[in-house]
Amino acid sequence: MSWRKQEAHRGGLEEDGRLEGRNGPLRTLQRVLKDCLVKARMAKFSVSLGCTVVIEPTVHLVDDDDGFLLTLSRLLRANGFRVETYSSAVAFLAESRRDEPGCVIVDLSMLHVDGRDLQSALRRTPDPLPVVFLTCQANTASTVRAMRAGAEDVLEKTTEKGALLDAVRRALARNQRAREERLERQALQQRFNALSPREREVLGHLLRGRLNKQIASELAIHERTVKVHRKSIMIKLDIRSVAALARLSQQAGIPIPESTFTDGNGLGNSR
Repeated sequence: MSWRKQEAHRGGLEEDGRLEGRNGPLRTLQRVLKDCLVKARMAKFSVSLGCTVVIEPTVHLVDDDDGFLLTLSRLLRANGFRVETYSSAVAFLAESRRDEPGCVIVDLSMLHVDGRDLQSALRRTPDPLPVVFLTCQANTASTVRAMRAGAEDVLEKTTEKGALLDAVRRALARNQRAREERLERQALQQRFNALSPREREVLGHLLRGRLNKQIASELAIHERTVKVHRKSIMIKLDIRSVAALARLSQQAGIPIPESTFTDGNGLGNSR
């Protein structure tokens, strides 16, 4: 195969014998576009298979001191971090942000909406980012309140570079662990979502430690039917014992309403 055909093959182009050297930039652009398309398809395919797509974490800097904001952003970028800056807590909260990894470095004392207000707002979100507070002069009371509310650290703005970078790394690691736990919990919840309404009722009784005969009496169904539902639950959740079922339910955060344990009215026919 000639070099021209090899080049056309790598770029996804059909060699027609008429491509000239002046079309080199066009072929390069076509190769780039094809590579982008392939990567996009692969990313979509990975998501559909439940694969992990690596997203670079972002360090969000929030401070109403533009000069300090610029200096800190340069420091973090020089140390390999992806950085976004905001001049106020309101600006940060107004930004549309998907479930992406990262952390927040915020000035503890700002006008209008301060760092503690921002921390409180983050705690109400489904995926709260860890917070590192910076302050011109830390005091024990504010530090204790911030740490009790879940802050990763409270540092003075004059702290040494190494301490700040360590705090950022800890915050990002904490966020990564929380994301992994959340994804695992969501995967477990999907397995529980596969249970039928009747299987959920049987599940509630199993978690209370009731025997098949007791469950059958409570739900007014045959004991053999209970055994069928019990086996189906074990298969769908990929477990083999009630003890494993209890652990899995706890990990998934699955609430079992009290009514499912006591109210068997109108449930004479199993599904």
